[in-house]
Amino acid sequence: MKELMTGNEAVARGAWEAGVTVASAYPGTPSTEILENIAHYQEIYGEWAPNEKVALEVAIGGSIAGARSLASMKHVGLNVAADPLFTNAYTGIRGGLVIITADDPGMHSSQNEQDNRNYAKFAKIPMLEPSDSQEAKDFFIEAIKISEEFDTPVILRMTTRVCHSKGLVELGERELIPIKEYKKEINKYVATPANAKVMRVKLEERLKNLAEYSERTPLNRVEWGDKKIGIIISGVSYQYAKEVFGDKASYFKLGFSYPLPLDKIKAFASEVEELYVVEELDPFIEEQLKAAGIQCIGKEKIPLIGELNPAIIAQSLTGEIKSSIDCDMDNVVPRPPTMCSGCPHRGLFYVLGKKSRDIIITGDIGCYTLASADPLRAMDTCICMGASISAGHGVQKAFEKNNVDKKVFAVIGDSTFFHSGITGLMNIVYNKGNATTIILDNRITGMTGHQENPGTGYTLKGEKTNMIDIAKLCEGIGVKKIKTINPLNLEETAEAIEEAMDVTEPMVIIAKWPCALKRLWPEEKELYGNTRSKLYVNEDRCSGCKACIRTGCPSIAFINGKAHIDDSMCVGCAVCQQVCRFGAIQRQGGEGQ
Repeated sequence: MKELMTGNEAVARGAWEAGVTVASAYPGTPSTEILENIAHYQEIYGEWAPNEKVALEVAIGGSIAGARSLASMKHVGLNVAADPLFTNAYTGIRGGLVIITADDPGMHSSQNEQDNRNYAKFAKIPMLEPSDSQEAKDFFIEAIKISEEFDTPVILRMTTRVCHSKGLVELGERELIPIKEYKKEINKYVATPANAKVMRVKLEERLKNLAEYSERTPLNRVEWGDKKIGIIISGVSYQYAKEVFGDKASYFKLGFSYPLPLDKIKAFASEVEELYVVEELDPFIEEQLKAAGIQCIGKEKIPLIGELNPAIIAQSLTGEIKSSIDCDMDNVVPRPPTMCSGCPHRGLFYVLGKKSRDIIITGDIGCYTLASADPLRAMDTCICMGASISAGHGVQKAFEKNNVDKKVFAVIGDSTFFHSGITGLMNIVYNKGNATTIILDNRITGMTGHQENPGTGYTLKGEKTNMIDIAKLCEGIGVKKIKTINPLNLEETAEAIEEAMDVTEPMVIIAKWPCALKRLWPEEKELYGNTRSKLYVNEDRCSGCKACIRTGCPSIAFINGKAHIDDSMCVGCAVCQQVCRFGAIQRQGGEGQ
């Protein structure tokens, strides 16, 4: 039986077929759908963790208990999980453990395009790289087996194209893997210096054994074609090269890409006239081949930056420029991403933006990062998850020491606050900072597609659970001044911001209103579910001042000198109505409706 699946769906299926028991992740594009699909398999315990470090530690715990386990995250998430990763490489596993990193060449939804293949070499653990959905499923199953055979965690490296492209996948049955009997192994799992020194030696021995395995595994294979050109390749780049060269080249396809099968590659290189290494991002394979004395051509021709595709490979290696449909780019209207109609963040950033000359706004990772763009321009920094609060504190202390009279506002989403913002806020309290933290509680993890988090009251599988109260949490770590507002109410928002301007102690403003696209839970419908009528522009009153346009709402356009509201997009949030000084924006059916 075959089914059309994305790579992420296929990984979830592979986890089920491999007998995985425990799965933990933090949502992050392009990895999110792995855990969302695992949630459909009742035999697997799946959860959203507050961050990737916790997710990996949960999976390590499942493995130590004797169960097959996995942790899933996007590429930058592995930075957060690096601490347990490196130690787990020393200790090894009991139940098979696979760590999925979903890299993002081209930075389609990320702040950088780091190449996480380097983590395999850095941590000294094996890595597998699927090229399509079928391999995503099959390689996961192989990764679990390799993990248990060699007593090591294994990285399964996905990329955006493999995660989100669809292909036919042959389905299998679930392997019934009983949990291994638990036994106390202090020397193995307690990483004190004395124990770790012994583990370190074993780690190097394991790596040698894995290198030998790499030479014999069918995950690495040769496909002979014309021997004038030989291509060493892994991941989705294999699909691109095959599309360009077909049987006019020979291929060494790496599925098990660390450690490399250097002897096998040397034999392949001796059979071809010219050897190319085609890989996205870093010269990870190329550098190892050249260090081993294998002559090859790589980043001299293949771009070091961005995502590859067949056209880029063809132009880089053959000089051929693929034809494309001509178009007049002068007639293409730029459409930068923007916050949705009715987004609860818009009102807050509109108010903050008006004070931008007097304040610094340190931002974070989420939909609200779009507030940095025109027309709001209400954000000064975006570094990584949780950095808004910590960096804001640093900015404030620097200003304080140098008598700079600017107020600092750190802006962070609810899920990001749970992920890595809490420690930054504790740091402000402990070190007597006075930056004001604004927590944008839109009742969901919005940017990655509406995943539950500790503040929503529901689990990955939709089960009702304890809801973390953000205000009480902030109070518990020592914040005395806490204010909860409706960010769509501009007057209320402005009053809170003005109050914060004069505060000389840590303050938290919780801007609480659900995402405009969120499916409301029953209890939320009682609080937020009042349906408001849409808005329209009374052209007789419209002065053409464009104040409403400056809110950045995509529902509003300027036509023939007048504002116009697209009825199909408006959700009646009324931010624009509060901005209009002429009463030109009105509710359909009357002002009071």
